[in-house]
Amino acid sequence: MADSLLGFEEYKTLVEQAPIMVWRSGANAECNYFNERWLAFTGRSMEQEYGNGWAEGVHPEDYQKCLKIYLGAFGKREIFEMEYRLRRHDGIYRWIFDRGVPFLNSQGGFAGYIGSCIDVTEKVEAQETLQKAQMAEMNKLRGLLPICASCKRVRDDKGYWSMIEVYIREHSEAEFSHGICPTCAKELYPDIYKELYPD
Repeated sequence: MADSLLGFEEYKTLVEQAPIMVWRSGANAECNYFNERWLAFTGRSMEQEYGNGWAEGVHPEDYQKCLKIYLGAFGKREIFEMEYRLRRHDGIYRWIFDRGVPFLNSQGGFAGYIGSCIDVTEKVEAQETLQKAQMAEMNKLRGLLPICASCKRVRDDKGYWSMIEVYIREHSEAEFSHGICPTCAKELYPDIYKELYPD
């Protein structure tokens, strides 16, 4: 059993070399530790990130939301999750998924938070691309269509009248296969209708 227990140096290696960014804060909500992955990502020193220094790398548009979630969780001592943009060592902002969990000291008292972060930029950008594509499709078909009550042609924004299937094909990815409904078949082709729908 003793052989399976990890020593301090082994634990330190696991935390420092883990493929995720790890941080820790004290009960005062100020950060007092960042692993090597975090420091390599930001390109900053432990001293620069210490306390609230890490927040200097948060995108200005995400800062207030990030701070509200972070401090709100501290007040309730709850697990929190959030996404925000963090400046990488090359100056490019990357989307980060951050999860913080409260931890206890040896006496069972609240000691602060331990958090882990992963870069989720590709996932966020893929979602944004999908949403833009969906919105573009919706915008094509949004609004009132001026349609003729008799022939069912649709007037486009240039004033031309087109068959409804032509209009839809030009404003969406829909394709048509033509057929004839039973009502029209009965009226237009009564002999064929009787063969297809015998009483």
